[in-house]
Amino acid sequence: MVIWRKKKKEFSYIYIYKGPFSVARKMEQPANMDIANSRDDKAYGLSVYTTDKEKGLESESSLQEGELKRTFSVWSVLGIGFGLTNSWFGISASLITGIQSGGPMLIIYGIIIIAFISYCIGITLSELSSAIPSAGGQYVWTRVLSPRKYSGFLSYLCGSLAWAGSLFTSALMALSIALTIMGFWNLMHPDHVTKSWELFVVYQIVNASLVIFNCYGKYLPFIANGALYTSLFLYVVITITVLACAKGNYQSADFVFVTFENGTGWKSAGIAFIVGLINPNWSFSCLDLASHLAEEVHNADSVIPIAILGTVTIGMVTSLTYAIAMFFCVTNLDNIINHGTGLPILDIYHQALNNRAGAICLGTLILFTAIGCTISSHTWQARLCWSFSRDNGLPFSKYLSIVDPNLGVPLNAHLASSAIVAVLGCLYLASSTAFNSMVVGCITFLLLSYMVPTVCLLYRGRNNIKHGCFWLGKLGLFANVMTIAWALFALGFYSLPSFMPVTAGTMNYVCVVYGVYAVLAMGYWFFPIKKYSCRAHFAGGLGNNEEEEFPDVCLTQL
Repeated sequence: MVIWRKKKKEFSYIYIYKGPFSVARKMEQPANMDIANSRDDKAYGLSVYTTDKEKGLESESSLQEGELKRTFSVWSVLGIGFGLTNSWFGISASLITGIQSGGPMLIIYGIIIIAFISYCIGITLSELSSAIPSAGGQYVWTRVLSPRKYSGFLSYLCGSLAWAGSLFTSALMALSIALTIMGFWNLMHPDHVTKSWELFVVYQIVNASLVIFNCYGKYLPFIANGALYTSLFLYVVITITVLACAKGNYQSADFVFVTFENGTGWKSAGIAFIVGLINPNWSFSCLDLASHLAEEVHNADSVIPIAILGTVTIGMVTSLTYAIAMFFCVTNLDNIINHGTGLPILDIYHQALNNRAGAICLGTLILFTAIGCTISSHTWQARLCWSFSRDNGLPFSKYLSIVDPNLGVPLNAHLASSAIVAVLGCLYLASSTAFNSMVVGCITFLLLSYMVPTVCLLYRGRNNIKHGCFWLGKLGLFANVMTIAWALFALGFYSLPSFMPVTAGTMNYVCVVYGVYAVLAMGYWFFPIKKYSCRAHFAGGLGNNEEEEFPDVCLTQL
């Protein structure tokens, strides 16, 4: 209800929510006040009176309370979405995880397989984001759709999985840049062997240097647009340059499309192929990014699906054509695998151009693309941390949920997330295959976070919710089932070691990552001291706020 009282010719109000059946008492509107009906107020027939003085403070107070301005357009949302997924760059950066598991054939057909699965995931995310547009994304969808008895825990689980996935993505992007820089050095100094501590130092410098870009909110839409156009331009430049310079020395179609190269040590070619799918799978990951910008764009229910499916489409076209072009220009695959710089795409450039300086120039273009991806990843992880903290899903949520009134960004959430990314860099000191572990962590955590709300949607019934403007009926149901099946498949097979026999240095440490996540997430939820337990303070479950924000989504009660 809304209460206002007279005090020295001014009026103030207190907003108290007591459920959907509370009734606001009818009051006379003061002359110097306007009625501001929010979405929540309209849903329950409430009116909030705002004084002229309060209206002047509205912008600043909304930032302090955790609201963001709607400054993104459909192109900037697509830009920041593709700027992170950036499939053709993903193939370049993580080529080391796939090229030994099947050679060019694995990458080519892997892109086709993963693109199909990504369309299914994209359709699922688009339907949910259209019906329930919220910056919280999958954890809010889970809260709205799940049975009320379990909504709190499932929402918390989903939110923590999504944030963990975003952290691993940012860590992976920083490591990709570090590998690129060290690859430049190795190309110019062929006798140099990269040490783990060298990559660790470069990784930390990269992560710290790129934090600054997400500290100024008003520039982010321009950076997002720039990331999209720059990525597409560099894709064209690199592809044409490599093909032109390698003219007359192209590989055969049999080498690109038929020959299977298994250098993993796995006796089963099928297992080697599946493990190698990590490379194209990462190139289509992070599709939920656009959904977390729902509170920074107008008409989010239609814009977000366009951005998600547009990201998949652009990614499929660019990554497939780029991969085919690059593999036709390979002259010696064995040298790339066994005697390369540690960055296979740089070795391909070198073989095609037969010039170290030229290869580094093209590698520098890749570096610029990687920087744009990392900036987008920081935007994503900060929004997830901020939105999750608004519902007390993380320790120190009181501080992490603040939007800086001067900079217009969730600065505390951004800095805290970046600090954790710095800690994740320690994985590379433990294992030479830590890159693979980070890729797997990024993929599986995000897939599981997509699976949770999808299961809740099917359990409630697709026809028992109010559909958004994007809804595909039976095709959507098929996409939902594929999303769940692929998440479970990837969780099992991507946890296998990349190489056999397994040693301490080649072990897939993602199993350790899963264990640490489970201990921290469940420990915080079930912490025995109520004051510090997430279960006691998380804004989910029976009293969740989404019933106010999305009162008409669910047509039945569970």
